Amino acid sequence: DLVDALIADYEAKLGLSPGESLKSSKGKPNQQKQPKKKGPKQGKQQQPPKQKNAPANLNQPDICKLEFKVGVITKVWVHPTADKLYCEEIDVGEEGGPRQIASGLRPHFTEEQMLGQRLLVVSNLKPKNLVGFKSHGMVLCAASAKDDGSELVEFVEPPSDAPVGEVITFEGLPAPEPLSASQVDKKKVFQACLEGMKTTDDCQAAWNGHVFKTSAGPCKSATIAGGAMR
Repeated sequence: DLVDALIADYEAKLGLSPGESLKSSKGKPNQQKQPKKKGPKQGKQQQPPKQKNAPANLNQPDICKLEFKVGVITKVWVHPTADKLYCEEIDVGEEGGPRQIASGLRPHFTEEQMLGQRLLVVSNLKPKNLVGFKSHGMVLCAASAKDDGSELVEFVEPPSDAPVGEVITFEGLPAPEPLSASQVDKKKVFQACLEGMKTTDDCQAAWNGHVFKTSAGPCKSATIAGGAMR
């Protein structure tokens, strides 16, 4: 037949076997394209969620809400306008360097006695301007009245081998969890502790009988027994 002859001739030209169907121009059967899976976007790494500060432990004893650090006076000078104030730089073992603190100790100590003195610093108090000088903490002293009505003041001193920057603990009490300076100020924590802060009969610093301790032993004043600490 004429039609069959034409088909056979056409198949021969295309190199097809008799009855073979046409393929795609690329020689591969048509395939349905699969959608590509999207991977994670490249760019900035996702940051972990910020952790909230642990809530303050308000159930601990008041004295444990304060932070007392072992320090040493590295520089001292007379306040330019306040008769009773010294300005000090006190090393308490912090990366930022010594703290600047003002103390009303000029009536009780010479500059020579102040320089190099080892002591305790209340280190989580809110900074305060004292006659134009910003004070970042407070030096802890013991005091008692003399027979003539004047006052004897002595430093509360850590043992000589207690490391600078060590945080004080209290005999018989849990490890302190100091509050922030703003919490101490708002809740008047230091004021609440004052009544119980006294030296013992053997001159050791204590709060309601709980002795101030370092890894090297207790803190104490030189001679004041039963004196108020402030």
